[in-house]
Amino acid sequence: MGALCSVIHTMDFVIIFGPPAVGKMTVGLELQKLTGLKLFHNHMTIELVRNFFDWGTPQFKLVSEFRQRIFEEVATSNLPGLIFTYVWAFDLPKEKDYIDKCCAPFRAQGAKIHFVELEADLNVRLTRNKTEFRLQQKPSKRDLAQSETLLLKHVEEHTMNSTGEFFYPESHLRINNTKLSARKVARMIADRFSLL
Repeated sequence: MGALCSVIHTMDFVIIFGPPAVGKMTVGLELQKLTGLKLFHNHMTIELVRNFFDWGTPQFKLVSEFRQRIFEEVATSNLPGLIFTYVWAFDLPKEKDYIDKCCAPFRAQGAKIHFVELEADLNVRLTRNKTEFRLQQKPSKRDLAQSETLLLKHVEEHTMNSTGEFFYPESHLRINNTKLSARKVARMIADRFSLL
């Protein structure tokens, strides 16, 4: 009897990050359609917790706690992987610590971790901030005046894209999607990291 050959699939954890309204969720959705990886956009937990507690309250830590439990369960499941979106403030060292914590369950299982950084012109982001799909998925953004004020505040107070060398250059892809469709960007990601 011939030896049985089995192919062990390595899980993929894709983190799509960039400033608010750059298109992370929309690109993530297209990447989900393309690859079969589930999309876990950051507002899934934010909106859940906001039903009970206001932003900035001690209880809002539930957002990161819920996320971490989902990461842990996915990492040890039979799923092919996960797509996660996040707004990463590079001027805050604790942000890298947080991302490393998110990655830890996947690293422990030998998953491949891919970092996708999106950037786009501010005027384009301000337009995307008002799209119907964004407002449907993110109720906390429906007060457009408040949402736009917060977006501009982030620009003034934080570094929302990496400058210089990224922490994990071997698994980093940076894309300016100012003039690119979400489908095109998703295809670029899938091709770069062999997700198809």
